[in-house]
Amino acid sequence: MNILPSRALRTFSVVVAFGILTLAGCSSTTTSSSQSSTTSAAVANGKPQSSLVLDKQAQTVLDQLLQYPGGSQAQVSSAVLTIAPGVSTGLHKHDAPMYVYVLEGTITVTYDGGIVKNYSEGSAILEAVGVAHNGENKTDKPVKLLVVNMGAAGVANTVTL
Repeated sequence: MNILPSRALRTFSVVVAFGILTLAGCSSTTTSSSQSSTTSAAVANGKPQSSLVLDKQAQTVLDQLLQYPGGSQAQVSSAVLTIAPGVSTGLHKHDAPMYVYVLEGTITVTYDGGIVKNYSEGSAILEAVGVAHNGENKTDKPVKLLVVNMGAAGVANTVTL
């Protein structure tokens, strides 16, 4: 496997940031004063405004070096995953890097070996690769995650265990 080239990672980060900004803009029904100010500034100077979410991250949440599957055509896919209160993802793993941004709520992820991590709204992570884990919504509100898979042809994004 090859480490994802920094140029490709920068390009990917820009695409993800644009997607997050687009999602945030499309799904918002109320506007806070800070959002209003940012929106006004964006309109006033005619340029897009951005807030850095994840910058040049080279390791997963379990401190694995970010590696991209080699040998086949790269494929990027994304989805917004909604997890209802009390629901879990089931035990699974990822064979390729996955970027996750928590749009709403808090998810608790238990990794092989008993490592437990909580990710709340606004968290941006590179999920563990090749490590069994289970995500669970232990709250009374839905969790919404923007999931971006950085896979390759013939490489499963998620493998159910």
